[in-house]
Amino acid sequence: MNKIKNENLNFWKKVLRSFIVLGCIGGFIVAVYFILVWTGLWDKLNSVDKLRVMILDLGFWGRITFVLLQFLQVTFIPIPSTILTIAGAIIYGPLQGALLSLSGILLGSTLAFYLGRKFGRKLVVFMVGKESCDKWVNFLSRAKYTFFLMMLLPMFPDDVLCLVAGITNMSWAFFVVTNIITRPIGIFLTCYLGSGEIIPYYGWGLVVWGMILFIFGFLMWLVTKYEKNIENFLLKLFKKKS
Repeated sequence: MNKIKNENLNFWKKVLRSFIVLGCIGGFIVAVYFILVWTGLWDKLNSVDKLRVMILDLGFWGRITFVLLQFLQVTFIPIPSTILTIAGAIIYGPLQGALLSLSGILLGSTLAFYLGRKFGRKLVVFMVGKESCDKWVNFLSRAKYTFFLMMLLPMFPDDVLCLVAGITNMSWAFFVVTNIITRPIGIFLTCYLGSGEIIPYYGWGLVVWGMILFIFGFLMWLVTKYEKNIENFLLKLFKKKS
């Protein structure tokens, strides 16, 4: 009888703990959102020009704010990461903008994985939705090494994948190494190409951008269509390397 009571007590403690965690995170997200709306920053986050003006007006605190925004877009707020990254490249130059973006995104990615690992499926469902959670959990559970390729391609939801990866059997070591390798590649390419200095957004540049988008879309289709073949190939490759 005491054993049953203890089990029931532990169950309700877990339920209460889950509600407290979800409530705190939900309250934090809502508070940040209303602060952004109240200060007028929310409208600026969807425009490179408005975002550039806002960050420049902050002077010294602009860099800290920029890193914080990159951190938040990975974890709690659906801010377009590409717009932020390109804005950083325009404001601070490709090199410094890439390093600032990398700092915020790596910190955010690590926290997202930790949240998934620490608080489990309930939190992930709360943050990304049940359908999205089930979809990517099933995918990553059978295609862990394909996660490496997905983090390289810009059309996959990297931030959702980092959170969902925390509730799979993916190890911390594999997750961290994957991010350290893939994140800089994507961020530096976005900063140096997205600024428009190398490939302009007019004339011949539009043709090149169209080809780039087509290639990325085709690669994304290959990854989702042949993930079993890709996973087996990468698994054999990693085993040979190890």
